[in-house]
Amino acid sequence: MKSRSLWLTFVLALMSALMMVACAPTAATTDEPEVEETDAPEVEETDAPDAEETDAPDAEETDAPDAEETEAPDMGDVDESVSGSVVLWHAYQTGSAEEDTLMALIEDAQAHFPNLEIEVLQVPFDQIFNKYQNEVAAGGGPDMYVSPNDDLGNWVRGDFVEPLDEYVTEEDLAGVSETGVAGMQVDGVLYGIPESAKAVALYYNKSLVEEPATTTDELLAQAEAGVPMAFTINAYHPFGFAGAFGGELLDDSNTCIADQGGWVEAMEFLLALKEAGATLSGDEPSNVTAFQNGESAYLNNGPWALGDYRAALGEDLGVTVIEGFNALTGIDGFYLNPNSENKEGAVALGLYLSSGERAQMYTDQAGHVPIREDVTSDDELVAAFAEAAAQGYPRPQSAEFGNYWGPFGDAFT
Repeated sequence: MKSRSLWLTFVLALMSALMMVACAPTAATTDEPEVEETDAPEVEETDAPDAEETDAPDAEETDAPDAEETEAPDMGDVDESVSGSVVLWHAYQTGSAEEDTLMALIEDAQAHFPNLEIEVLQVPFDQIFNKYQNEVAAGGGPDMYVSPNDDLGNWVRGDFVEPLDEYVTEEDLAGVSETGVAGMQVDGVLYGIPESAKAVALYYNKSLVEEPATTTDELLAQAEAGVPMAFTINAYHPFGFAGAFGGELLDDSNTCIADQGGWVEAMEFLLALKEAGATLSGDEPSNVTAFQNGESAYLNNGPWALGDYRAALGEDLGVTVIEGFNALTGIDGFYLNPNSENKEGAVALGLYLSSGERAQMYTDQAGHVPIREDVTSDDELVAAFAEAAAQGYPRPQSAEFGNYWGPFGDAFT
């Protein structure tokens, strides 16, 4: 007991030091990628290099759903007014349900816009942001790319994305939730076409869990009872545990207040889970494999992996939202490159892919959480992620938030 007490004393002292450093009043800084002179890529559908470990969410490589699940709907209408060419980048994992769904929608869009040439390139999630910024700074890059609003504020401040108020009307966004529109805005200006919401919750295996945990106390009790669980640890996936203990990150002036409660308690809770036998690791692929193979009853991840996990576990797949767990809530959307020579065509493509039956297809086949009134789902798993997004912490777009990732990633590790 004395050894355990000394260990916890050391851990809490270390956490206190990390919080003091993270919350110290310093000028807001962000890591900007080095800009290299590069030629705009020759775009073709290709498999890019394997993604390395990253703090941001990614759809893991899994068996894709059956082909018939990703057939594009028959829209029947044709728009010959949109012409030229559009290059679109995406970061969906090769072979994932998200990529299969997008490619089916692209096939439909090509039929809808017969005079528009559409080219697609897949870029790994941990590479797409730096690659995009380097290409744009060099005067090139794709016409458009689709991704979460992870760093939208910095993209805007760096002039890497085009303001869209000139191209997108209120009528174009009719039916989109206020959260969806706000997630694509910085200082009231629209910089992206909203597509879906994303937030982490807990997947669970119904064959291994009689009743899913809905509180941190219940989750710890199950771990102590021998229920196997694997959680991905980095600055992103476990973010919401601080909220479960009343912790907040920033106040209204974007000042860090993580040293005012909740965060140390969250770290203590995670240590208790680990001591009870839970696996806490930054090796996300191994955690995913354990969950899909039935070796882990729980896994923390987002809706981007829903289609793949459903294919692996079928009716045994469940999603639970822990009380107070306020995951970072992001909005996925389509962003326009200021260098694009076909901005109207790119915007038309983005609006088409994110509306109507295409948005419904994203929800039904890729597990995307809808942000449109005309997109519905009777799927209890999608509904759980909608609850997680509504309960979540809207991702800040301030310069100060850029200081979160390094010190808090180290703290969680």
